[in-house]
Amino acid sequence: MDFLALDFETATAQPDSPCELGIAVVRGGVVREVRNWLIKPPQWPYFSPYNIAVHGITPQDVAGAPRWQQIWNEVSDLLHEQVVVAHNAAFDMNVLRSTLAAHGLAHPTFEYFCSVSMSRKVWPGRASYGLRPMCDMHGISFKHHRAGNDAEATAELVLRATDLRPSFDITQFLLDLKVKRGAFYPEGHRSPSGKVVSAVI
Repeated sequence: MDFLALDFETATAQPDSPCELGIAVVRGGVVREVRNWLIKPPQWPYFSPYNIAVHGITPQDVAGAPRWQQIWNEVSDLLHEQVVVAHNAAFDMNVLRSTLAAHGLAHPTFEYFCSVSMSRKVWPGRASYGLRPMCDMHGISFKHHRAGNDAEATAELVLRATDLRPSFDITQFLLDLKVKRGAFYPEGHRSPSGKVVSAVI
């Protein structure tokens, strides 16, 4: 079972303000690596007090961090032709799409799905499908709202689901569950609902 789990934290309410990105790399059904980047967003040094209260990242924390353009080649290589999951994927994929557009960068090619949608299929009837309650349910410990930790926790949640619904690979698992997938590709983006938006370069 191979896939990536991704999580963004943002400096402001604007989606093109990523201040941290985490990617957990799952190979053979095990989290093999977690990569984490602090990012100096275009809005620096302004950070929304609300966002700081959520994730605890301050302007001082990213003062010496790389800009998005400096990490993008590494991130793009990781994402290329992978299956990617995010918890509440609409948020994270909007951050990615908006940030690429703001910097005039081409889309990578990958498919993605939302672990909230997956969780609703695997564990119906829960009062909440937030990452914290879902991880508490499975005894997954993590520091919430830090990107690398959230990405790893999301990966572990998906692995708990695949233990219950064994499949040959992540694509078959999603097909069996009827979980809809979205996609990024050089010409644009397709949401899980099927809405297509052209890339802005």
